[in-house]
Amino acid sequence: MHFLTITQLLATALAIATVHSACIRRVCYFANWAQYGPTADTQFFASDMDPNVCTHIVLAFAKLDGNKVAPIDWNDESSDGITGQYEMLANLKQKNPSLKTMIAVGGGALGSGPFQKVVNTAASRTEFVTTTVKFLRDQKFDGIDIDWEFPANGGSPAEDKHKFTLLLQQLRQAFDSEASGNDRLLLSAAVSAGKYTIDSAYEVPAISQALDWINLMTYDMHGSDWESETGHNSPLYPHGSGDQYNVQFAANYWVQKGAPKNKIAIGLPFYGRSYTLTTSNTGLGAPASQGHSGPYVRSAGYLSYYEICEIIKNGATKNYINDQHVPYLVYGDQWTGYDNEDSLREKVQYVKDNGFGGVMVWALDLDDVKGKFCGKGPFPLANAVKDECSK
Repeated sequence: MHFLTITQLLATALAIATVHSACIRRVCYFANWAQYGPTADTQFFASDMDPNVCTHIVLAFAKLDGNKVAPIDWNDESSDGITGQYEMLANLKQKNPSLKTMIAVGGGALGSGPFQKVVNTAASRTEFVTTTVKFLRDQKFDGIDIDWEFPANGGSPAEDKHKFTLLLQQLRQAFDSEASGNDRLLLSAAVSAGKYTIDSAYEVPAISQALDWINLMTYDMHGSDWESETGHNSPLYPHGSGDQYNVQFAANYWVQKGAPKNKIAIGLPFYGRSYTLTTSNTGLGAPASQGHSGPYVRSAGYLSYYEICEIIKNGATKNYINDQHVPYLVYGDQWTGYDNEDSLREKVQYVKDNGFGGVMVWALDLDDVKGKFCGKGPFPLANAVKDECSK
């Protein structure tokens, strides 16, 4: 008979707990511009979001007004008898009291300039921190996600790398101090998955300590906006040796730089990126130009999952990239790399197997929110992620 020592039993229990807890955090962004879809079936408000498929819902985005967080849209705040998006989001807790709701400030459209001003001096950082605490409490948010794309890049000077760290540290200190009698406000940041930007933008160990978790944007690895041959938006694994544009490389590189695995939420895209094929070649790496826009999101080279479902119904050919473990479609001269329920389940399994701290989704409103397009009921992707996380 073989007896385990106390130490071995504890180690085994810890290992089991680690596996089962690795995917508890399911962070889902929701874009406040999703309300402007061209049809009733594609107009989505915070109140349309399922409060049970995610542990955290992050409304994207707020803007910066000087050194203060401010609403970006006309109906973010409630007024004149109209329930605003902020209130709609808070009301989701009536259906799921354990749900955490947050606001993201920044995004690609905001750029670096406004953040440069915020971090520039101790006084500007203090004003941001102080007013942010009040804003979050007044609007009933549980925390904030800082989405600066990216410190020390895009015209932001090299010293902003450290100033970004200082901002996060000061926010964390303020949240800790203010927590007496309240649940402490949460602090996360959306960060790049590209090696060059990781190296130039982040003091990884220091920001990892300040943040509750890190939303790793493991998508937009390839796209027709900036490339002239087909490539997948979010491959799980590399295509050949030396390929850095994949989930595995980016996640491991953040760990190598000093981020704890259990603080990294791996990004999962609920959209695909499309290309227009320019030759008879329809495979990975085929010559291509910018892809068409879809009829609802209306963004060239970018398709929501519910738009992709329509393409599949219209007869697109489904294909699979074996070494990267992700699917793509060919429909006429349109090539689209995307994620479906199966590829997302495999990514979730990767997160669990490797002890990462959960997943992050961009974005809930790109799923089949109302179940009108894919024939699988509402939120087929989000439910697949939830189910796989729960196993």
